Amino acid sequence: MTYLSNIGAYFLMIVEMFRKPTKWRVMRELIFKDIDDLIINSLGIVSFIAFFVGGVVTIQTALNIDSPLIPKSLVGFATRQSIILEFAPTFISIIMAGKVGSFITSSIGTMRVTEQIDALEVMGINSLNYLVFPKTIALLLYPFLISIAMFLGILGGMAACVYGGFSTLEDYIVGIQTDFTPFHVTYAFIKTFVFAFLLATIPSYHGYYMKGGALEVGKASTTSFVWTSVFIILLNYLLTQMLLS
Repeated sequence: MTYLSNIGAYFLMIVEMFRKPTKWRVMRELIFKDIDDLIINSLGIVSFIAFFVGGVVTIQTALNIDSPLIPKSLVGFATRQSIILEFAPTFISIIMAGKVGSFITSSIGTMRVTEQIDALEVMGINSLNYLVFPKTIALLLYPFLISIAMFLGILGGMAACVYGGFSTLEDYIVGIQTDFTPFHVTYAFIKTFVFAFLLATIPSYHGYYMKGGALEVGKASTTSFVWTSVFIILLNYLLTQMLLS
């Protein structure tokens, strides 16, 4: 019953988030602030991870190609498929659940502990719209972050391939272009939008409804990371089954 009540409270939070909107002048500033906190400040870590993981994927693929009958262009093909289909949309989202999700939970949870949320309610402000809605809108730019991860992942794979001597630049580019299916990019961005909504709402739920003091803020951040990751993995399976099967 606890899980069912939590799910009910989660969907109720989403509904309440759209009621009694905050004035646009105030909301605009909140959205820009959340874009800076959630998207712009994540560019560095996402770029770093994507570039080097792309290189690792390329090296592992190249080292497992033993047969001379297998074309070297397969390295570029495998790297492209791995980065676009799974690594960029899914694993970057799990990493972001730790970075962005913990930030959202701790910031809202701290406001709950210090009774700032109660003060918003006393002033007649819909606190859910004020706190959660800007984060949801800001994370609509999340596909921009994932597209950078895709590009840098493939670029990192190219650098590892060429400078590691596993293949030539021409073979790697041919592999990237071989049997390219545009719908795979569409599929990746559909997943990205779904994951962005989860990244905005699940951590917000755990921060908004937390109880206790400062110690519980840390526990709520950990819990939100776990549940956000679980739902990302589950929906990744369901979306893959629906869109690619």
